Amino acid sequence: MDLTHFLVTIRKAAVPAEPQVEIFTTPTTQAIPYRIPAIATAYDGTVVAVADYRYSRVDIGSGRIDLHIRRSHDNGATWDDIMMPEVMRGDGDKTEGHQKAGYGDPCIVGDSESPRMIITACSGTPGFFGGTRTHHQGWARWYSDDNGATWSEPQYIDEEFIYSKFDKSAYGPIRGWFVGSGKICQSKTTKVGTHYRLYCVGSSCRQGSNETANWVLYSDDFGKTWLFLGGCDESPVPGGDEPKAEELPDGSILLSSRCTGGRNFNIFTFSDTRCGQGTWGQVAFSGSGNKGVTALSNACNGEVLLVPVTRKKDKKTMFLLLQSLPFGSGRANVGIYYKALESLADYRTPDAIAKNWDGRHQSSYISSAYSTMTWQKNNTIGFVYEEDTYGTSGGGYTIIYKNYSIEQITDSAFTYNPSVNGDSLTALGMGAVVDAVTSTDNVGTIVGQYTTEAPTW
Repeated sequence: MDLTHFLVTIRKAAVPAEPQVEIFTTPTTQAIPYRIPAIATAYDGTVVAVADYRYSRVDIGSGRIDLHIRRSHDNGATWDDIMMPEVMRGDGDKTEGHQKAGYGDPCIVGDSESPRMIITACSGTPGFFGGTRTHHQGWARWYSDDNGATWSEPQYIDEEFIYSKFDKSAYGPIRGWFVGSGKICQSKTTKVGTHYRLYCVGSSCRQGSNETANWVLYSDDFGKTWLFLGGCDESPVPGGDEPKAEELPDGSILLSSRCTGGRNFNIFTFSDTRCGQGTWGQVAFSGSGNKGVTALSNACNGEVLLVPVTRKKDKKTMFLLLQSLPFGSGRANVGIYYKALESLADYRTPDAIAKNWDGRHQSSYISSAYSTMTWQKNNTIGFVYEEDTYGTSGGGYTIIYKNYSIEQITDSAFTYNPSVNGDSLTALGMGAVVDAVTSTDNVGTIVGQYTTEAPTW
């Protein structure tokens, strides 16, 4: 039967507004702009957010940039006034190699066993691509021993732990080092020195060219000293852009690297965890072609985070991997992808990680860019991202905070479950590992190195 003479009414879909807090606001084009958020949860549950305050209006290496801090004592519901620490204030002196000119692109972590926190950031002049072996962008760190309330003077650690190491490597000298902003990953299973191990990521610029590469550093003394995971002779992601790292259920380390269209992933698998020995896999691209994380017409920084969960429909326990980025088109519509890791087969190789993600949650519906997240003490996620809330045309962003449960992100498909055991999940696919190695001792190392205690989430 044909229908004629009927009326169709079309209305614009209304997306309910999610609760949010503007923790750092760029209200006008003329205002000093904010950029590049970082966030962490301190030992006492304080949520600490950091961002660039860009007097220079552009990237680190251009002049004065300060770091500003805000803290929340109620899981992100309310926030203290903005802190502007003198020790994180740039002086704007553009003399080549001057470390105190500015500080930008911060990354942060709070220790799981003490009130100690660390922030590291790029520092000084020149910029990443403008350096030489002798005059290059720096790397600074600050410590707090009171859950982020006060901070130490900056210490400059780039020459000792980065540039001098490349001089002796097969890779060769570099002229630029750029630390990946956002969160520093702290292991939940590996404690060799005084603290649970830290993993911090960065990018190098090779001497004599603009060739970039990604690297992962680790520290067993909460950032006092750093070593390259797998050494610095060969990059785990050649040509890589801004990276992030996360610990997988079997203790291996996932490297997630910014690229156009999605993400490049690689995994470091330990043969000896205590000594940091092992191997990197083969880089795998995640995007629309393999039903991966898709960034339409953009390349942008984002965050990766692992959470133990139960899938509600079948009560099965597993882990959920989260990856944030702008969905696009362009730098717009920031949100979070999620992927269920049900057994070792789902995360044993970079290719397994890269494909067949399960879903996504959109956080912003306008121009938006960098993002990062932290697991809070109330068992929810603190998510911060850049958004052009006030139409400042790209000179800066307002930094938005949102608080998410796992149910919100996954449309109630999953719920947080702290009792999930990574060893049991890994054992489901251990046959593949046994087939892949020839030494019984090596198999024993892989299976046994994470069984000393259950993770604390």
